[in-house]
Formats: sequence, C-alpha cells, structure tokens
Amino acid sequence: MNRRHFLLSSAGVAATGLVEAPLFAQGRGGAQMPNGPLPPAIAALTNRVSGVKPITIAERQERCNSAQTLMAKNKIDAIVITSGTSLVYFTGMRGGNSERLFAWVLPVKGPAFIICPVFEEERMRELTGNVPGGDKVHFYTWDEHENPYALLGKGLKDAGLATGNIGVEEQTKFAFSDGFAHALPAAKIVSATPVTAGCRGMKSAHELELMKLANDITWHVYEAAWKSLTPGMTTRDASALISAAYMKCGVSGYASVEVDEFSALPHGSIKPQTLKEGSIVMIDDGCTVEGYQSDITRTFVLGGKATDKQKQVFEIVRKAQAAALAAAKPGAPCEAIDIAARKVITDAGYGPDYKFFTHRLGHGIGMDGHEWPYLVRGNKQLLAVGNTFSDEPGVYIRGEFGVRLEDDWVMTENGGEMFTPTSKSIEEPFAV
Repeated sequence: MNRRHFLLSSAGVAATGLVEAPLFAQGRGGAQMPNGPLPPAIAALTNRVSGVKPITIAERQERCNSAQTLMAKNKIDAIVITSGTSLVYFTGMRGGNSERLFAWVLPVKGPAFIICPVFEEERMRELTGNVPGGDKVHFYTWDEHENPYALLGKGLKDAGLATGNIGVEEQTKFAFSDGFAHALPAAKIVSATPVTAGCRGMKSAHELELMKLANDITWHVYEAAWKSLTPGMTTRDASALISAAYMKCGVSGYASVEVDEFSALPHGSIKPQTLKEGSIVMIDDGCTVEGYQSDITRTFVLGGKATDKQKQVFEIVRKAQAAALAAAKPGAPCEAIDIAARKVITDAGYGPDYKFFTHRLGHGIGMDGHEWPYLVRGNKQLLAVGNTFSDEPGVYIRGEFGVRLEDDWVMTENGGEMFTPTSKSIEEPFAV
C-alpha cells in the first residue's frame, strides 16, 4: 500500500461516511469496478502486454556481477537482502517480510547463499529457478529454536569473509539488522544503498523498454478516462473507471483523482469529492509492466473551459517542467533539475521556495514508484546515462486549486528524454 492507496483504504473511506455510487460495484481484489457497459473510449482499449519479455536469469546474473563490482569499489564485503524489490531485482524471488529471517547474501566474490528456516527450504528451492546459479545456491537453514543470525557469520566465514563491512539495505527491518550486528561483533554493518541503488538506478535497454510501455499504457488510459469522465461522478468512481481501463490493457494500475480545492493537496484527501462541469481534475499514479512502474499526472478542466488564472498557472507549471528537462545533462547534479524548475515558478510569482511548489521536483523510478536517486535540493549525485526519473513540478493554491504535470524520463547521452508526450494545455491535456 503506497501513500495514495492509503487514502482510499477501507479505513479511510469508512471515516468519511462515503456511500458508494450504484454505478460501480466491488470487483476483483476489492477494487471498485464499473457495473455495466464501459464508456466507448475505455472499451476500445486492448491488451498491450501479451508479448512482453520478462527479465531473464542471464540479466539477473549481470546485475549480480555489477553489484560485486560496486561492492569492491565501495569496500563492502557482502550485501544482505531480506525481502522486497531488491530481492526480486537480483534473484526473481518474491517473498513475504515476516518475523522469521530469510536472507539472500551476495559476497564480494563468489556465489551467493541463502539463509532460511528449515521448514521453508523446499519451497524456497522451488523459487531458485530465477536465481543466478540456480540449484547450486547453498542454503543455511535454522530450526525455530535456533539463532538464524549466526548463520550469516558461518556463511561469510565459508566464503572467506569472517570480518569486514556487511551492507544492509535501508528497507531491512531493524530487528534483522540488529541481529546481524550482535551476531557479527567483528564486522561492521553499513548501508548497502551504494550497491543496490547503484545497480537499480542504471536501467538496461530491456528495463527501459518495459518502462516505456508502462508509461505509454498509462498515457492512453488517462486519455480514455479524460474522454469518459462526466459531471456527477465521484472521485472513487473515476478511479474505478481507470482501474477498469488498466485491466483492458492487461496490467494492474491505479489512479488517485482529486477535484477542485482538493487538487491543491499534492497527495489528495479522503474527503468525498464529486466532479462538476468546469471542475479542475488531477489524475495521478500509474501501472506496472513486468515489475516496472509508470507515474504520470495530468491536470485538466472537466468540460474544457478554464479560467484565465487556471490557464496562467498551468502554463507556468508547463514551462517549469520543460526547464527541468532542459537542465538534465549527464554529469549535472540531481539538485540542478529541481533548481531549474523552482526558478521558473518563483520568477512567475509563486514563491519563494516551497510556498506554492511544496515538494521536490522528482524521484527516481523503476521497479519502485519512488526509488534512488531523487531530484531535490542538496542532492549532489551526478546524473548518469540510464537514470530514470519523474519530472513533476506543481503549483498548489490552497482553498482554490492545484496544477501538477508529471511525466517520466530517461537520462540519455544527449539529455533528458520523455517517455510520453507532455500535456499541451489545461483544456486539451492529450493533444500532441
């Protein structure tokens, strides 16, 4: 559950006293789905992912090789990953994050090994089909009464690494990290981010292909939704319609929808909202293709008749988005992108600093919707070819409306390149 999904959780909805519109019914996974024929623009969408190629074992082996190169460069003797996106990235294994320790450990040299409960070994061995090294991966197992953390020390000793710097990913539970530290007093627990983010931040041609497809699907789903939204729908109705559109495209996706004064809250509100003729509508989020994310935001006026102020703010945000992309050059610091966009907005009278543009310019994106590196003031990390980001400036006028434009892009040798067409105007958001 991400920050936006939380706003539409059952607990959040119950707190509002919101009653579902009869136009929509509960569908697969508890999602609200259209009850009856789909609007023509959404009905016309087709499956886009039937021929998509998944990530191969060979690609995962290349990732492990790159990780070991970065480990040597950063003086990290092994990395320990217990669950989550990085586990999938390197191994293809998907596991829950329970209180029982499961860990995939990659030493700086040699093959990886796995630590898991005895009763889970057979199941985990079934999952090693996508793991580099396959059935040659060594398992260290522990019974329920035993200390699993000591097995990390044994595995490292067997790999010739009795002491050293052990990299732990930032998403790791404190209990696990603390257990490693107590079990390995001669070792030093350090951040594995230089390795995990260092690998995941540099997208391969195959990864970019998947991300481009995810973004293209989202763009077309949003366009179909724009053609299908009508006055009287609630924002939950609109989100359900978009979910149905993603299903037509063969993917899992979601969108938060905010209206009028609630569009001035960057991540929206749980309060009931209804679309009206002339409403400012903000749609945000994306879909997943083979584990790779899109994240697009469009802001438009329902009915296509904007006020002069709305047009003016939209144009300021559009210019800020363009300025950010123009500042994207290999070797430029990440913060330069934020600075370029913020200057446009401040110079237009919507400053200073975070007064109206209340968040950073963007975030890295890939297998996670938000991941390293981040486009924010103070981040001196240099942009590199293969980095992928969101570009999402906004102006939020509390009590009135907000405008945010978000598109995803890749850093190329020649500069930043958007995955999808940008928004032309607040009245024609999908005109190219």
